[in-house]
Amino acid sequence: MSLLRNIAASYRAPGPVLDRLLADGPREDRALALCMGGCIAMFVAQWPRLAREAHLSGDDLPMLLGASLMGIVFILPLVLYLLAGLTRLVAGVLGGQGSGYSARLALFWALVAATPIMLLYGLVGGFIGPGPAKSLVGALWCAAFLWIWIAGLLRSERGGESG
Repeated sequence: MSLLRNIAASYRAPGPVLDRLLADGPREDRALALCMGGCIAMFVAQWPRLAREAHLSGDDLPMLLGASLMGIVFILPLVLYLLAGLTRLVAGVLGGQGSGYSARLALFWALVAATPIMLLYGLVGGFIGPGPAKSLVGALWCAAFLWIWIAGLLRSERGGESG
């Protein structure tokens, strides 16, 4: 199934999508590509908001973009790997049968699948600015991300995948 179809299917039923991704076996190259792709998309989503902020405050846009790049593309993946490891440890203590790879894939896939809403959030932040619309889209992103991640993690912890 294509990436876009998997993303759309994840909003309806995230478990089967993660099952299809896990069926290919443990592929760390795919997990890292999903993590980096999600982080890069999140970085791109920040551009409209940062441009607005630079325009209104007189700050230097390249400086803001550089700081965002450092935080989102270089540091966030490390935090995501740590978070996936911690969730796997907690799931293992609670009797989960998954693996470190399945926990990473569930988290990274949730990040990628929620990317369309993150891009909308960036546009709202850039064109409308702070306010109820931005808060609503942000809450929608959080809900979608958590829905896909938790459903995928629960599905992977029941499966007993190795890796």
